Amino acid sequence: MKLVEYPDREMLAMGLADTLASALKNCLLVHEHASFCVPGGSSPGETFDLLSAAELDWSRVHVFLNDERWVPEGHERSNTSLLKHSLLTGKAAAAVHVPLVNDAPTPEEGIPALEAGFEGELPISLLLLGMGTDGHTASLFPGGDRLAEGLAPDAPLLLAMRADGAPEPRVTLTAPALKSAMETHLLIMGDEKRRVLDAARSADEMDMPVAAFLDDAIVHWAP
Repeated sequence: MKLVEYPDREMLAMGLADTLASALKNCLLVHEHASFCVPGGSSPGETFDLLSAAELDWSRVHVFLNDERWVPEGHERSNTSLLKHSLLTGKAAAAVHVPLVNDAPTPEEGIPALEAGFEGELPISLLLLGMGTDGHTASLFPGGDRLAEGLAPDAPLLLAMRADGAPEPRVTLTAPALKSAMETHLLIMGDEKRRVLDAARSADEMDMPVAAFLDDAIVHWAP
């Protein structure tokens, strides 16, 4: 794990956006397209605002979420809606969006159709993760009903997940899919998440699932 510390959140957003843009440009120099896997939530918002203005061939960048709540697009809890209003704007509006939710009643019913859209997207070119104060990342929650399956080396690409800390059913990329990434970054902010990160470095991944991804990650932190 490499830790990059910034003096404040504005500098983090600027530094991380530049890092991600450079990684995507480098990938596009040698590959037909770049697969870019990103978190939902509000934490990456400022980074995405800056990144969406980057000068690169966005039409060759395929963007998809780490995970999604099983709610329709337009719902106030939809990460897909948040993504389309943050990253997939400006120059980045030309990117290809790979969906992580559909109209099926449950994630279990919707996953087969979603998986078809991921053909050719692995290994992930560039992965950005977030982390909760309970040590979850993507929808790999401590105590999640299928956490062991999601962390297993033979896990399917996508998995439905339900947990006490998640009001809605979720769909998540699993550990093998996320670990396929050629480059992994983790974004955290605040003293509480820094303490969680420090604890996760020696934690069991079943207790703090983010621990499964730290060895190869570059962590970006600001107070």
